Amino acid sequence: MPLTVKYSETYNDALIALAAATHRPANVVNLFGEYAIRVDLEYNRYLLATNTAAGLSDRPDNGESWLVRFFQSENTDTPDRLLAEASHQWLVDALDAALEQIEAAGNKISADADFGDPTRTETPS
Repeated sequence: MPLTVKYSETYNDALIALAAATHRPANVVNLFGEYAIRVDLEYNRYLLATNTAAGLSDRPDNGESWLVRFFQSENTDTPDRLLAEASHQWLVDALDAALEQIEAAGNKISADADFGDPTRTETPS
């Protein structure tokens, strides 16, 4: 876990962007020797964001696309289920595309946060 601090400093802007977009804390995690940004969501769901196929790069400006994947944790011995994945040059655009896939596949839970959706019409009470 010693590189989590290094990657947290290197990817501070990405952590802030995901935290702001999801209204949840974003953290760098070690996944079997590869590093990713993780955001835990409602109902045992989480997202992972990386900027290479093998995890986070040592250089955030490496020119590769961001990959955002949403998973459903099953809390059993089965692997976590991939709900959506999308890639784009910009992190937030990859997040938006993955969210669109979740909704299109019918995997959106009505209690899920709308992550700053400007089309929301209900007002807080």
